[in-house]
Amino acid sequence: MHRSDVHTETAAAARVRRAEDVLDMQRFARRGGIPLLLSMLGARAGADVLLVDSTGAMAFPSKRPLGDAERDIARRAVRELTARGLKSVTIDHDGLTCIALPLDGPRGVPMPVLAAVFSQPAPPEVPLLLADATSALSLSWMTEHTRQQQRRLQLADARIREAVLHLLMNGQAAAARQIAGALRPTLPETVQVYVVEGPPGVRSQVADELSQAAERAWVVPCPVYANHTIVLAPAGPEAPPGRAPKWTRSASRRADCCIGVSDEVPLCDTATGYAQAFHALAVARRRTERQSSFTSDPDLALTIGPEAALWARSFLAPVHTHRARRPQDPDGAELLATIASWLSFSSRATAHLKIHRNTLSARLTCVQGLLHLDLDRLADQATLALALRAIAAGRSAPARHSATRVPSLDELLQLPHVTTWAQHQFRCLRAPGIPACIPDTLTTWLRLDARIAPTAAALSLSTSAVRKRLARSESLLQRSLLRPPSAVHDLWLAQRSLDLTARKPAPAQLTHAFSTTQPAFYGRLWSRR
Repeated sequence: MHRSDVHTETAAAARVRRAEDVLDMQRFARRGGIPLLLSMLGARAGADVLLVDSTGAMAFPSKRPLGDAERDIARRAVRELTARGLKSVTIDHDGLTCIALPLDGPRGVPMPVLAAVFSQPAPPEVPLLLADATSALSLSWMTEHTRQQQRRLQLADARIREAVLHLLMNGQAAAARQIAGALRPTLPETVQVYVVEGPPGVRSQVADELSQAAERAWVVPCPVYANHTIVLAPAGPEAPPGRAPKWTRSASRRADCCIGVSDEVPLCDTATGYAQAFHALAVARRRTERQSSFTSDPDLALTIGPEAALWARSFLAPVHTHRARRPQDPDGAELLATIASWLSFSSRATAHLKIHRNTLSARLTCVQGLLHLDLDRLADQATLALALRAIAAGRSAPARHSATRVPSLDELLQLPHVTTWAQHQFRCLRAPGIPACIPDTLTTWLRLDARIAPTAAALSLSTSAVRKRLARSESLLQRSLLRPPSAVHDLWLAQRSLDLTARKPAPAQLTHAFSTTQPAFYGRLWSRR
């Protein structure tokens, strides 16, 4: 065969091999991205192939651990390439050879450098192989860079929304509006809170679907429960037409979710709306339609009236006036926010507040010392929960009460309207056909600080039997009992009110003051029920 023919066949074979290499690079880039592509190049070239950024750091190191000499020559090649603005550079030093080529990218995006380190002279076809690889590596790098940017944006968006939700849960609507101004949509004046529960693995998918379907709603993954998504939908005049949004039904069908819906509440009462939606969720789990709305019930702090705020200010005064000894210690406002979160979420308050469990324990101990409480007792928890709600209600006591004595909690719980409220709490458990063991188990559970094991021992039952009876009470009351936020504090206060009323009547002076200050308001309140 003629020499020219041999040369032609060799050149044709080289072109075929080069085309196959390029196709292999594209296939490896699609399958495994940069790591798999670098591994393929290393095997093909017989070298350590890696990506190095402009500072000399290994952006994607070689699969095989590199020695100091290999690292040094790769960094030297990158510095030489960057400083001189070359398209490629080859450096030989102490028996090692490094070939470096820059990756192509858009202006403003720092692209790494492809470096291949050989322990022997590089084969003549390797420089062309590496040059062909820069195209696939550049695309793969930009794809990964774009994904990282998207993840960062999503994380920033989620953290901003979580911060806004945290402020709203603490009643700081003005600050929440300022932060929410960076996102869309704007926060409405009146909201309806939805709590969507589904498998943790599909929460991000559910959140994305809700964000697209409910354009004017705020969708926030719950920071406490991994399987919950919180939706703040506009209500009142700002609400879209139609009382039953289609997105609630479609999300429930697609993701096998159940949904709890609150009443319409002002934006500053988002915490109240969340608690209502959580209670409605406990009912939705047992319904075939997998959705339930909160059944309105007057709040105890509103039922008591201005005397509740008068008592609460006096009760919480040691915390309000507390000043931190050190800059890193919490002040009174931070202690109140911590105790409110703990009363709502129990040990999960660490996730809500983003604090360590030791920090939570130290703050609870501080509050116990200031108020002389034992927060292991349900009675003290319920007292503190009522005081916080009375303060949050924003109802100031009448001026004529300023010089009078502050009523005790027991006196407030004996007021006529409070007794009526307390009787209303247990009405479902006293209905015909309900076994007596259901209310008896609930009463015993409340008396034993809402602890399952002592209740089971007192009733000679198994813990699973106690849980089943409490779940039945939960269904009848349409309130959450076994998972916080729980209605256990209200139920303890209601039981205490009934116990006190059965022993003796309410103080005449306090009863008269109550009846002369709020008759019209409470007549309307109970008539709506």
